[in-house]
Amino acid sequence: MTPDKDHLQRLRRVLGPAGPELTCEACFEQLDRHVELTLAGVDADAAVPGMRAHLEGCPACKEDHESLMALVAADTAPGGAT
Repeated sequence: MTPDKDHLQRLRRVLGPAGPELTCEACFEQLDRHVELTLAGVDADAAVPGMRAHLEGCPACKEDHESLMALVAADTAPGGAT
C-alpha cells in the first residue's frame, strides 16, 4: 500500500519540521526582513532560520507572508508606489 499525498501531508503536519521552526511571534517579528531579503534575491531562508518551516505549517502566518510579499512586490515594481 502506497500512502497518498494527503496522508503524507497530514503526517508531516503531525510530526512537525525536521529542523528549527519559529513561533508565530518570532515569525511576525521577522516577516518584514524575510520578505525584503526574498525580493532582493537573497537566501532569506538561510538568513532567517526556521521561517520556511513555520510558514509551511502555519496557515495564518503563511497568508500574512504572501500578502506582504504581494504588497511589497507591487510597491517596488516599476510604476508602483514607493
